[in-house]
Amino acid sequence: MEEELPVFSGDSGKPVQATLSSLKMLDVGKWPIFSLCSEEELQLIRQACVFGSAGNEVLYTTVNDEIFVLGTNCCGCLGLGDVQSTIEPRRLDSLSGKKIASFSYGSGPHIVLATTEGEVFTWGHNAYSQLGNGTTNHGLVPCQISTNLSNKQVIEVACGSYHSLVLTSDGEVFAWGYNNSGQVGSGSTVNQPIPRRVTGCLQNKVVVTIACGQMCCMAVVDTGEVYVWGYNGNGQLGLGSSGNQPTPCRVAALQGIRVQRVACGYAHTLVLTDEGQVYAWGANSYGQLGTGNKSNQSYPTPITVEKDRIIEIAACHSTHTSAAKTQGGHVYMWGQCRGQSVILPHLTHFSCTDDVFACFATPAVSWRLLSVEPDDHLTVAESLKREFDNPDTADLKFLVDGKYIYAHKVLLKIRCEHFRSSLEDNEDDIVEMSEFSYPVYRAFLEYLYTDSISLSPEEAVGLLDLATFYRENRLKKLCQQTIKQGICEENAIALLSAAVKYDAQDLEEFCFRFCINHLTVVTQTSGFAEMDHDLLKNFISKASRVGAFKN
Repeated sequence: MEEELPVFSGDSGKPVQATLSSLKMLDVGKWPIFSLCSEEELQLIRQACVFGSAGNEVLYTTVNDEIFVLGTNCCGCLGLGDVQSTIEPRRLDSLSGKKIASFSYGSGPHIVLATTEGEVFTWGHNAYSQLGNGTTNHGLVPCQISTNLSNKQVIEVACGSYHSLVLTSDGEVFAWGYNNSGQVGSGSTVNQPIPRRVTGCLQNKVVVTIACGQMCCMAVVDTGEVYVWGYNGNGQLGLGSSGNQPTPCRVAALQGIRVQRVACGYAHTLVLTDEGQVYAWGANSYGQLGTGNKSNQSYPTPITVEKDRIIEIAACHSTHTSAAKTQGGHVYMWGQCRGQSVILPHLTHFSCTDDVFACFATPAVSWRLLSVEPDDHLTVAESLKREFDNPDTADLKFLVDGKYIYAHKVLLKIRCEHFRSSLEDNEDDIVEMSEFSYPVYRAFLEYLYTDSISLSPEEAVGLLDLATFYRENRLKKLCQQTIKQGICEENAIALLSAAVKYDAQDLEEFCFRFCINHLTVVTQTSGFAEMDHDLLKNFISKASRVGAFKN
């Protein structure tokens, strides 16, 4: 079984990282390695890639363009200048201020990164010259690779297990590293220590996106044709044979089909056409081709996901897992999923293909550079919260204790039975309120906009009174919860009195239990001394029934 490395796919025939995938609301917290980070740190992440043989390494960028790394640091793959593992995120100062356009990793692992300026940096494992710096020494810090690339702008990178591939803005492909199966496309099987342009059939073609398998490469050209080279033992080149290919060769079986992107798994290949159709070929021992069986395929085979168009395909170098997303937003997965073999596309509850790899792939590694766009979309609930007490949009104001609270008649009618009737024929735009205090009435109106209350336990008693008056049962429950949190020996009797007064039985029982458990101190408070006569009588009677006065 041969290993295929990660690929990145874009949203059109254009080079992938020219338009980074925008994953709104991406939950990086689904990746186990991120459980080491605080919520505050996670909120700042804008790009991330989880890699390594066990998903134990990660590189991420933050809102202010800082780059951080975290994890086991195998072969110095974190680029920190040492091989020490780190459980705390450490800043990668050597790339400070650089913006990442494309990122990929190999099995060693080695890292290849392209900046938005088109520069290439590599580091990590280098036993096969896969860093492209002319040596076989592991790279402990990012090193810029410029040999044969000095006037080129690199827009996409891809790594095989131990070889590297880059695509330039003018559609040229360069490769270097391990070459035992012809994966650098040079026509020989000699390792390639520095970037070398891949020519042959690609000489006069404009390549728009690239991908690497463990020991093979794929390139899609602007006409939609797919060219392949390298290792082919599982039929992963799609040529109908299992012979290796030392120079680029067109996948003839896709004649007349325009491919937009390609993704390589451990030993299988997926392509997506401009009509939203998926074809698969290569190894299939876990059902990763999605054909309904476990037979390898050396020719492109159409895969049925659903009637909807497919807009994204996903596969990753260290897993046998495949995923796809439809135009309607449905995400499917197949292949090895948490150890099970899923031989047909299976509908998931995920909203992005990245979650498939975070939750079901072994190891949990990224199939592409995750990109989190700052989300400026507000939900209905968030929009309503913002409009509370906003004089610019309000059509009603309440005058309480000499202060105004701004509201919207239609929302109050929708949210509260009392207002539905009281505002029905009311043309006034000012309502005076004297029954309740300003903090209590403001909290009530805010609750109608937010479904929550923020009051001190003492003020919550006043809101409990209001909730009882307006028959707002959910609000009544929230008040009781708040009051319980603020109970102490000094105020226990006052809270018990309030609970009885407003028929809050749950709260009454809670306060009573508290008083019994702290009886000696509670009976010495001023609240107990001033207790209403009937309440005191009931309290003593109930306390004796539960055995409070027995020695």
